[in-house]
Amino acid sequence: MATYNKFNQTVKDIVDGVHDFDNDSFKVMLTLTAPVATNSVKADLTEIAAGNGYSAGGTATTLTTSLATGTAKVTATDVVFTASGGAIADFRYAVVYNDTPTSPADPLICWFDYGSTVTVASGETFTVDFSASNGLFTMV
Repeated sequence: MATYNKFNQTVKDIVDGVHDFDNDSFKVMLTLTAPVATNSVKADLTEIAAGNGYSAGGTATTLTTSLATGTAKVTATDVVFTASGGAIADFRYAVVYNDTPTSPADPLICWFDYGSTVTVASGETFTVDFSASNGLFTMV
């Protein structure tokens, strides 16, 4: 199971109103280079090469917010990558970022560490499986 990690800047970005979870476009990108908590925008990271079923910038996911007894939760739809015509470049981390804002451009939300390099051979699929029950994060 992948390990969830937050980017420190995400907390401030939420307070500053950078993210509109109801209307902005969010994506999941893949990287083999370890993100660190102090990264704040997509340009801080090294994305895997596009091709064979992986598009530059990653794949869209839909974030949804809910509120229950004073606790807000943000959930995401799963993202499926399918290798076609060859393997998708090796990766270890799946990063969620906001593709809408221009200042700052492409602010980061969180990342998932799969613990070792993931290889997706031609014809195989890989699902970034976001927990519907736990969500990406909660705020109390």
